[in-house]
Amino acid sequence: MNQPVVLLVHGAFAESAGWNRVIQRLRGNQRTAVAVANPLRSVEGDATCLRDVIDGIGGPVVLVGHSYGGMVISQAAAGDPAVRALVYVAAFAPEPGESALLLSSKFEGNTLGQAPQAYPVASGGNEFRIDPAKFHRQFCADLDTEEAALMAATQRPVTERALSDAVTATILDAADHARG
Repeated sequence: MNQPVVLLVHGAFAESAGWNRVIQRLRGNQRTAVAVANPLRSVEGDATCLRDVIDGIGGPVVLVGHSYGGMVISQAAAGDPAVRALVYVAAFAPEPGESALLLSSKFEGNTLGQAPQAYPVASGGNEFRIDPAKFHRQFCADLDTEEAALMAATQRPVTERALSDAVTATILDAADHARG
């Protein structure tokens, strides 16, 4: 049987190289993995980009999402026969109608609200990045200072639209389809 390719989808403020250690471990276990560059512009637009990658693989895939990447894999997977499983790694697992902003404020203890810096973008709305001075503590407190500083410098900003877009697909749609 053809083993699925593992597609790793990063979330807001991250970038695809953040999956490097995971890819090394998967390769060590004879698994093929690809870190997908998530545009972080809108849930549906980002899901469309992921569907293009799925189509380009041309075979079965397992979608893995981190943080906002969970929104994207949920939206992209619904109805796609190539998707065999969804894996949520500290990720949003939304119900239809839920957005990342809604979910991040739904439960007590969220500290993200104090960390982002907003600035306008030409296409309208705002884009957010985590203040580099707050990045280590907010985003990757388990890493050493040097690696955290590098990640702060390479973080991918996310649009306000991406964070406020609601998912329309359900995880069950994708899971039922994967069971086929």
